[in-house]
Amino acid sequence: MYVKPAPASAPFTGPFALGTLSAQDGPAFPALVTADAQVLDLRVAFDDERLTTRTLLEDWQTALPRLRALAGDAGRAREPLAKFRVHAPVEPRQVFQSGANYRQHVIDLHVAHRAPGDDRPEEERRAEAAEIMDRRAAEDLPYVFIGLPSAITGPYDDVVLPSWAEKPDWELELAAVIGRPAHRVSVEDALDHVAGYTIANDLTDRATVFRRDMPQIGTDWLRSKNAPGFTPLGPWIVPAESLADTDDLLLTLKLNGETMQDESTKDMIFDVARMVSYASQTARLLPGDLVLTGSPAGNGMHWGRLLRDGDVMDAAITGLGAQRTRCVAQEAR
Repeated sequence: MYVKPAPASAPFTGPFALGTLSAQDGPAFPALVTADAQVLDLRVAFDDERLTTRTLLEDWQTALPRLRALAGDAGRAREPLAKFRVHAPVEPRQVFQSGANYRQHVIDLHVAHRAPGDDRPEEERRAEAAEIMDRRAAEDLPYVFIGLPSAITGPYDDVVLPSWAEKPDWELELAAVIGRPAHRVSVEDALDHVAGYTIANDLTDRATVFRRDMPQIGTDWLRSKNAPGFTPLGPWIVPAESLADTDDLLLTLKLNGETMQDESTKDMIFDVARMVSYASQTARLLPGDLVLTGSPAGNGMHWGRLLRDGDVMDAAITGLGAQRTRCVAQEAR
């Protein structure tokens, strides 16, 4: 029988993190969660019933010192985290997704997505993919596209697999959470606009990534990535100051207890600063927005095993906690 873990089983680095919680039948509220799994309702602490995690991020430079002080105030009454339901930590206005940002992952996908009529040996196609990655890195061109906030769900919620999705796959990713508006920022300044980090599992239906009816159009990210609940997010936003180095974080995803992804962010082609800077050259990034930074090797296409009804995914990133989601097949209509 599937049992969701108590939220207290998902530790994070630093003295506190931000979350969005609710009591059994109550409204969701922004929360400060301490390292010892205690919760402070920030609506009460800030004396603002309309406060949300996103409005905190909109005034992050002022909010952060207050949050530090609250985390260190041992005399303030708190409640156990285990009493609450954990939701996605923020409702972003924009989601910037990244593809082809882990070297080994891209090579594996290049091999798995063999074009019709391409009968070249696997080693030749791997060499071609490696050459493409080297060229992209040299030309400083990340691959960023837009996701929908409506695809986001909580870190312990069930994931509904649509009846039309023939090849649903997992994609564990480090997500940067924007804390200051960013437009045309440099790589050197980009991290000044990041409030913190969280975990995203950016699910993809591999069968609908490419438009077979219109190959000249290319990819169809709307259909392949944006079904409701296709982006489990959280559980926490860990402040950037608590996660000083994002260049060597371990991403691990287990499917029914078996490790499928186990890779460091060292394998990224473009680091967080370059991803945020690149996205900002075109768009204006807003507080609460997410910049997903790509997924490492070990996806279902590599293993020849896609998601099925009843599968349980356990995903974790160093210092950010862990999420557990169960897959539930949608009945065909």
